[in-house]
Amino acid sequence: MSEAHERCFTEARINGLTLRNRLIKSATFEGKSPGGVPSPELLRLHERIGEGGVGMTTLAYCAAEADGRIHENQLYMHEGIRPQLEQLIDRVHRTGARVAGQLGHCGNFSKNREFQGRRPLGPTRAINPLGLTYGLPFAGALTVSQIRERVQVFAQAAAFMVDVGFDAIEIHFGHGYGISQFISPRTNRRTDQYGGPLVNRVRFGLEVLEAVRRAVGDRFPLLGKISMTDGVRGGTSVDDAVEIAGMLESGGLDVIVCSGGTSSMNPMLLFHGDSMMPGLIEQEKNPLMKLGIRLAGKRMFREYPYRETYFLDSARRIRERVRCGVCYIGGVCTGESIERVMSEGFDFIQLGRSLLFDPDFPRRVQEERGHRNGCTHCNRCATLIDAPGGILCPLKPENFELPAA
Repeated sequence: MSEAHERCFTEARINGLTLRNRLIKSATFEGKSPGGVPSPELLRLHERIGEGGVGMTTLAYCAAEADGRIHENQLYMHEGIRPQLEQLIDRVHRTGARVAGQLGHCGNFSKNREFQGRRPLGPTRAINPLGLTYGLPFAGALTVSQIRERVQVFAQAAAFMVDVGFDAIEIHFGHGYGISQFISPRTNRRTDQYGGPLVNRVRFGLEVLEAVRRAVGDRFPLLGKISMTDGVRGGTSVDDAVEIAGMLESGGLDVIVCSGGTSSMNPMLLFHGDSMMPGLIEQEKNPLMKLGIRLAGKRMFREYPYRETYFLDSARRIRERVRCGVCYIGGVCTGESIERVMSEGFDFIQLGRSLLFDPDFPRRVQEERGHRNGCTHCNRCATLIDAPGGILCPLKPENFELPAA
């Protein structure tokens, strides 16, 4: 057993929390919370992943408030779902794994039919392409007082998450969602203290981090997912991300998760592999949205052939910049890749598609250094978010079946 391989499968700590190893299920919305309520299928997915040997699984998308959801079938943090969350966390704990919750807000990017406000709000007035056919075509700009209110919404949600039993919180600073919309110069055209130079654009995110830290206490683990690049012209660059990482470390973040891309403008950068466009067209029920996907086509769904550890070069710069924990994500489906990432000094690795294909991947690769996961990176799993039953691996749909009564 190599030193890097052994390091991955030894206990690790995040601000007092002990994990049995350094592998974490990444935060991905699984489409298994109809009506915004965690379903038995969602519980079984995370329980099964815990049984497979990860150190921690991450529940997403945990919106800070009802209007922070992209659509009405996502979770938001409130007392009405406490029993389901407590049951999910308890069942995962029985497997030996820990549970994080990804705390985020959609900002100005929503198609939520239950939206209670006048319109989605982000840093700047904009067209809301996701809401064009759902009665939410426009997004407004938050006032400074509304920004302060939203900061407190994050803090209140975080306090609830601690109380309900989550072991850690991952704040979503990336992928074109609410905080990321402030960080990116592509979507933030403000001229006040929240716009312009990078330090101003990161201000909202740092205020959220500060408020969440006060709400959860100094000894509670906080991770944060960032986009190292938006992958679009005029967006956040890797050079920006290096400085952002330093600011978040100074703000008290325990672990930085190094991702990339934007769900609204360049989603394929997150995944690499086969295009999601055919599957999304197949699943979309709204004919206007289906037409929109076809028209956006190659411009939105760009080609990124899959390769192992495809974010490593950029993530290495984050690792070199900060002394806090750094979690690698992006194309880890072999024992060789795990060793490569661990040998580069990363503290944790997040896994997504490889666990959908085989939830026992952590156990298999621990026992066999040369193990290769069978995921084909067809990305059909990601296109099933809004399908009945949510996401699954089309090659192995039986992976997360509910046990017989």
